[in-house]
Amino acid sequence: MITHATIARRFLSSSLLVLSMLAFGCHHFHAGPVPGAPTDATFITIDGVRMHYTDVGAGPPVVLLHGFGSSLEIWHKVVPELASEHRVIAIDLKGFGWSSRPEGNYSPTEQGRLVLAIMSKLGVAKADIVGHSWGASVSLALALQAPERVNRIALYGAWIYDEQLPPFFLWARAWGVGEFLFSAFYGARMEDQIAHAYYDPSVVSQERLEALEELFSRPGTKAAALTAVRDQRYRKIQKRYKTLPHPTLLLWGKEDRVARLHFGQRLSADIPNARLKVYPRCGHIPMVEAAAASTRDLVDFLQPRDVAMLDSATPLPVQHP
Repeated sequence: MITHATIARRFLSSSLLVLSMLAFGCHHFHAGPVPGAPTDATFITIDGVRMHYTDVGAGPPVVLLHGFGSSLEIWHKVVPELASEHRVIAIDLKGFGWSSRPEGNYSPTEQGRLVLAIMSKLGVAKADIVGHSWGASVSLALALQAPERVNRIALYGAWIYDEQLPPFFLWARAWGVGEFLFSAFYGARMEDQIAHAYYDPSVVSQERLEALEELFSRPGTKAAALTAVRDQRYRKIQKRYKTLPHPTLLLWGKEDRVARLHFGQRLSADIPNARLKVYPRCGHIPMVEAAAASTRDLVDFLQPRDVAMLDSATPLPVQHP
């Protein structure tokens, strides 16, 4: 039997939850330059979005795309290995790193369009595309928009299926609920936030933890991240992965608890010309926990084998979705 006291407690709990949601309901975007950027940082403005990137090395171009809640710095061990034979362009996706965080569309398709526009402005007609986690969904969306502008694809721990979305992300689609959840998430200890991503969290240095705390504190971050979560709708696009003709390498941690290995196996079956490499005792960040092995495999996969791939001087028009 439900008593009046029980009803009162439930009403009070519900009221407190609603008030909490309202209190956290205003996450602000940040359309301008992100304060604190290094003085030597390079930017390109695309449709009013100020995008941060690095561009090093020479040779066939490779574009690196980071994952959710991350930045181009995640590739710091990979870039030097690739740059000996490639032109390496690493990009902070809209809403992350030192790129601006304006209000708007944060879907993988839109992020892919922005990357294609950056390639055009940098004179890159065609490139190898490398993506990690959510950046893998941007990579595939880009390849589906403009397959002629992609040579090969390499994906680390890809986050690319609707079935991968956790309840946290689905709940966040509701106004108020998402704002409340993201305020709580970004207020948690950094050690607790990242532990799930690693097989051995001790590999993350205190310096890296402090850098992530600073990254998460930048203005507009919570609003951009929440919108990026709300714009993750893979149901339609994932049906098209089977149409991708590009040679594809999948690099996966065997103990990945974020993008579990069976999704890598599924993706290797979906993409006709894909092969899967699995690294033991490794979680969601193979470029850190399996740095030597995964980088070696990536470098070997991206070896310049086709003279036609060197023809990247003439930019092609960006194809809009």
